[in-house]
Amino acid sequence: MNITINGNPDSAEATVSLAAGESFLAESGAMTRMSPTVQIKPRMKGGVLSSLARKFLGGETLVMGEYVAQQPGEVCIANTTPGTILHRRLNGDSLILTAGAFLACSPDINVSTKTHGFRQLFSGKGAFVLECSGYGDLVIGAFGSVIEKKVDGNFTVDTGHAFAWEPSLDYKIRGMGSLKSTLLSGEGLVMDFSGTGTVWVQTRHLGGFSHWLVPFCRG
Repeated sequence: MNITINGNPDSAEATVSLAAGESFLAESGAMTRMSPTVQIKPRMKGGVLSSLARKFLGGETLVMGEYVAQQPGEVCIANTTPGTILHRRLNGDSLILTAGAFLACSPDINVSTKTHGFRQLFSGKGAFVLECSGYGDLVIGAFGSVIEKKVDGNFTVDTGHAFAWEPSLDYKIRGMGSLKSTLLSGEGLVMDFSGTGTVWVQTRHLGGFSHWLVPFCRG
C-alpha cells in the first residue's frame, strides 16, 4: 500500500495505491474515485457495538467502506470539509483524534472510542474521542491547515482547534480566566496540555465557521 497526498492545505485528497489482494477502510462517503479493479463492501469495524460507539459517541459513520483490490489499482479519498489530510504510519503506538478527524486506515489499525470524562464533555466536541492504535497506515483530515507542535512542558489550545494528540500528553479543560472573560472574550474553553508529546492543531474551527455562515443561510 502506498499513500500520496495532493492539495494540502486547502483542498487535500489522498490517493491510496493498492497491490492485488490489499485492502483498506475509509469513512462512508470519503471516496471520490477509484479504479475498476477495486471492489467496495460495507464493514462494521470491530463489530456492531464498536461501530455504534464510534457513530453515536465518537462522531464517525456507522458503516465504513472496505476497498479490496482484485488487481493493482487505486482509490482517492477526501474529507468532507476543505482542509489538510495527514498520513501517519503507526508502529505499535497510538493517536487520539477528536470527532470527525478519522478518514481511513489499514485493516489492522484498531479504532476504539474512549471517554475522557466530563472535562471532554464541556470541550464542545463531546465526551468521547477516538483512539487509533496498532500497526499500519492512518489517514486523518482537518478543517484548514495543520500546525504540528512538539510539547515539552505546557501548551494551550482552543478546544475547537485541538485536532489530534499523542496519548503521552495529559490535559485539562478550563475557561479563559474568570466566568465573565470566558463568556465575553469569544474564546470560550481551552485545553491545557502537559507532558511530552505532539499536538496537531487545525487552523479553522468548524463550530465558529458554522456560526459565521448562519446569517447568510436565512431566507
